[in-house]
Amino acid sequence: MKYEYTPAFIADLKRLKPEHLKQFRAVVATKFALACDEYAANPAAYNWPASLRVSYLRGTRGIMEMTWHFASPDGRATFEFVTIDGELHCRWRRVGDHGGYTHP
Repeated sequence: MKYEYTPAFIADLKRLKPEHLKQFRAVVATKFALACDEYAANPAAYNWPASLRVSYLRGTRGIMEMTWHFASPDGRATFEFVTIDGELHCRWRRVGDHGGYTHP
């Protein structure tokens, strides 16, 4: 799976504390990337791993969230799937805490 990044995501990423950035990257590398590949293979029948708590954001079209850290401050990221040149990509939209939900 290829990834795309919004300017808001890149700005959010730069504001993360180093320990939170490390946690986010570890979850993406060990769980999220594999889950995305499995989702791409069969999106209609795919169930995300419960540990990622992936769900659609209410009031949006196709934007999802995943939780990468449960303690304070909570770690959340929003993303969506887009098709570019016939290939499914994951577009990261925001990363941080619930503050990203204002403009997911």
